[in-house]
Amino acid sequence: MDDFSRRAVSVDDVDKTVYVAGSGPAVILMPEMPGISPDVARFARWVRDAGFSVYLPSLFGVDGAYPLAGARETVVRRACVSAEFRAFAGGGTSPVVTWLRGLARLAHAERGGPGVGAVGLCFTGNFALTMALEPAVIAPVVNHPSLPLDDPGGLEISDEDAAAVAERVAREGLKVLAYRFDNDRWCTGQRFAAYRALLGDAFDGRVLKAETANTNPPPFFRDVVGCAHSVVTAHLVDQDGHPTMQARNEIIAFLAERLGMWAE
Repeated sequence: MDDFSRRAVSVDDVDKTVYVAGSGPAVILMPEMPGISPDVARFARWVRDAGFSVYLPSLFGVDGAYPLAGARETVVRRACVSAEFRAFAGGGTSPVVTWLRGLARLAHAERGGPGVGAVGLCFTGNFALTMALEPAVIAPVVNHPSLPLDDPGGLEISDEDAAAVAERVAREGLKVLAYRFDNDRWCTGQRFAAYRALLGDAFDGRVLKAETANTNPPPFFRDVVGCAHSVVTAHLVDQDGHPTMQARNEIIAFLAERLGMWAE
């Protein structure tokens, strides 16, 4: 993580570590479970190199570490009982999203432009949508959202927030970009259908074939996740023209279009 600036950011008297790099419009990139892995950092660098300022908050796990299977008994279980997260059905919107909205306001004030992008991954996937209750967030990307863990067709959002997000999306013409693999048991077709029911045509849910996923991911994804899941991180295949690389390119193009810049 040496090519990122490590900052302590305070929002409403709550301090968290945020890694920042790049210049241009801001993109909040939230880590997937079990933390800021080398694959998450690689994706952050790709966004940075496309001309954006990346803000990568540390929310759980060991920053920069390869995800091991043992993280299930430490990082995952700890996050599931944390007051900051709502991992199970009926919990509503995770409280940590309030902090992330504050980070989006800060990033917009620092970097300017028409607004901020928000990219969620796995455990944080839906956070990108609920962050859209912050007016500065205008480019939400929901990648393989896994919450709630116990309801394949549920969304990690309170009824009140869901109505408010749907109203803003309709009023302002926002688009929500999303990705999953077709056999993902953590982010099912039922969940994407629930997004479509909430957001209508504003929800652009794209599904990749499971056989295109990286077959040699880190141990956590091989032994704990157990299926094709992380489209642009652990299960990405770094080859030109590969479907997962095309997804990466589409996300960067979406951010560029929404944030008012051109990116190759």
